[in-house]
Amino acid sequence: MGVQERRARQKENIREEILDAARALFVKEGYERVSIRKIAEKIEYAPGTIYLYFEDKAAILERICEETFSKLAQKMHAINADPSNPLDGLRRGLRTYVQFGVDNPNHYIVAFVQAKQIPRDAQPKAGERCFDNLRTAVRRCIEAGQLNCEDVEEIAQALWAGVHGVTTLLITCSFPFIEQNRLIDRVVHILIEGIRKR
Repeated sequence: MGVQERRARQKENIREEILDAARALFVKEGYERVSIRKIAEKIEYAPGTIYLYFEDKAAILERICEETFSKLAQKMHAINADPSNPLDGLRRGLRTYVQFGVDNPNHYIVAFVQAKQIPRDAQPKAGERCFDNLRTAVRRCIEAGQLNCEDVEEIAQALWAGVHGVTTLLITCSFPFIEQNRLIDRVVHILIEGIRKR
């Protein structure tokens, strides 16, 4: 490995350290209470080092959100590309969404709960692509005559509200829930049955 490759890898490692530290602090203390100085202290670098990688704290939040949404969008796109029964694909997509949040709780909290700190016009494009995947899944079901409503936006937003709710509760609440997979499956079943054409 040459000097340039080693420097590029080192730079990428520092950038990831900054993002990991910021994500953990945003979840633990809240976005508003975290400063560049706190992030620098957590990774034991001078605050000026962080500014070599990110313009400000908002840029760090935007990057975390962009990466999180991109990972989720890849999973959802793969489900939409499957030519099988559209309603089964929608069901798998909702289940995948919840599991993604449960498996990546800090990413989820920052991107889906704290991201309201990002101005609307600066929201990551990957977030819109994620939601477009849900719209596409809903549209495929409507076109196949499987749903009892034809308003793509209404159904997509209602489904997202349901899966976002259970995801957030599982991540943040210490309530004595039933077994996690059973609860997720029941919520997804209720959501699908509420829109399925009989």
